Amino acid sequence: MQDLQGLMGIEAPLDEPTVASGLKEALRIGTERASGTLSVDGGFGKNDLLRLALPEDLQKVGSRLRTLGLGDQVDALENQMNSAAERAAGEAVDVFASAIRSMTVQDAFSILDGQDNAATLYFQGRIEAELTSRFQPVVASVMEEMGVYRTYSSLIDRYNAIPLISSVDVDLESYIVNRTLSGLFSTLADEELRIRQDPIARTTDLLKRVFGRNDIP
Repeated sequence: MQDLQGLMGIEAPLDEPTVASGLKEALRIGTERASGTLSVDGGFGKNDLLRLALPEDLQKVGSRLRTLGLGDQVDALENQMNSAAERAAGEAVDVFASAIRSMTVQDAFSILDGQDNAATLYFQGRIEAELTSRFQPVVASVMEEMGVYRTYSSLIDRYNAIPLISSVDVDLESYIVNRTLSGLFSTLADEELRIRQDPIARTTDLLKRVFGRNDIP
């Protein structure tokens, strides 16, 4: 029957293995695109929506230090933070791939028929903790390599030496990890929406078949 339908130009109904394979392929492509977009130079730093600024608790510190002529050092710290996030984003693909392999057919159908960011929400529920633990040592290593700790400590020491101000100390490492994850999931949601709504984003026959079923003629 499938051969006859193919000869007549009629597609067979989507079966469970096809849907599951199509969803997994979409997730693989989406996560690779998201990670690839953010892990390049400027992936965070040149993205106005995702660029890491100083944490809220350090905004006052940054403003005060700029008035003291230390703006270049504050900018250097922010640039180093964004570079650390970009390096960490490249580590996401393997963790996403593991989650995709363990996905069940029921998971796949639930995601396919779910809201536009159903896959992103699935990942957040399943692997956010694993990504956090995976990113922590990467971010720490990059921060050490790039001198982030040194830059941060120098700025905080100067700020804390100012008379009549309250001393400040922030967990910069956790802040970078959390912002990297937030950027990844935000970008993944954008990629998921593209595949669901834009036929051009469906770059394989399997994606076209599975996600094209609801397209308006």
